[in-house]
Amino acid sequence: MQLVDSLLVASGLFRHRTLRLFLVDGSPSGLITAEIMNWSGHVLTGPRSKLQDLLKRTEVRRTGVYFLVGPDPDAPSRVLLYVGETDEIGQRLVQHNKPEDKGGKDFWEKVCVVSSKDQNLTKAHVRYLESALIRAVREISRAKLINGTEPPTPLLPESDIADMDYFLEQIRVVLPVLGFEFLRSRPSLPPRDEEHLSSAVSPMFFMDIKRHRLHAEGCEVDGEFVVLSGSKTRPEWASTYASYKSLYDQLVDDGVLSSVENGTRQFLSDYAFSSPSAAAAIVSGRPANGRTSWVVSGGGQTYADWQEQQIAESNPVVTSDLATGV
Repeated sequence: MQLVDSLLVASGLFRHRTLRLFLVDGSPSGLITAEIMNWSGHVLTGPRSKLQDLLKRTEVRRTGVYFLVGPDPDAPSRVLLYVGETDEIGQRLVQHNKPEDKGGKDFWEKVCVVSSKDQNLTKAHVRYLESALIRAVREISRAKLINGTEPPTPLLPESDIADMDYFLEQIRVVLPVLGFEFLRSRPSLPPRDEEHLSSAVSPMFFMDIKRHRLHAEGCEVDGEFVVLSGSKTRPEWASTYASYKSLYDQLVDDGVLSSVENGTRQFLSDYAFSSPSAAAAIVSGRPANGRTSWVVSGGGQTYADWQEQQIAESNPVVTSDLATGV
């Protein structure tokens, strides 16, 4: 079983948790700390422009792991990421803040620091975390890693491995809440039968553009719209509006979309989009309203109609208001 899959099974990432956020300077764009109840870990994040304030914090004088995050100039929908570990986080960040010709890194705009409130993380612990985090980021493929190498996993006692795997699970819960998506697993589709369907998975939708011989299928899983492998797309971005052109080009470069064959491309693997409109745009090669483009398989209900029905069925007050015109 892959690392990400085993972590999901072991962690129960969808259990209820209490997450405490603190805006250090009162601004959502400044320094933020995050903690989970009954977890010894501590997360501190902020923009590079606030590095001088971040370096004053006691957390950066601890042993820990850290993430440097910035935009990918070659793919605006993706981020560049560097994962590191150190005994003295602050000193390492000062080094990374230098110009590249002096050993620093220019790309990053945000930093996220993970340490332990009880200061029980050792060098071996954070080396283990760094190795596991890099493997997870590579498997999930939501960011482009600029780490030159993938460090080997250090040997730890069995009990320490269990503790660090739990520590890693909590990091993967906290970071998406702070806006860092690179450790959030891509949704996977369960078998399409009644026994395995759940409220987290929508019906299957399809999208046909007959004049271009396009047929695509997808469904919504955990808030993302997943287009299925084998779905057909236009051979190139065909609109002067470049809203999703960079994403289309990125999917071609990443090998998610195949080379052109018989005037179309196809998805070589399932791919999760942030919205049905993003998915519809990639299929049609131009901006598209996914709420009306995707239709429930076996019926004429659009995505928008289906979603409205879900809201009405789950909220009797809304249903009553709609009926009475209130």
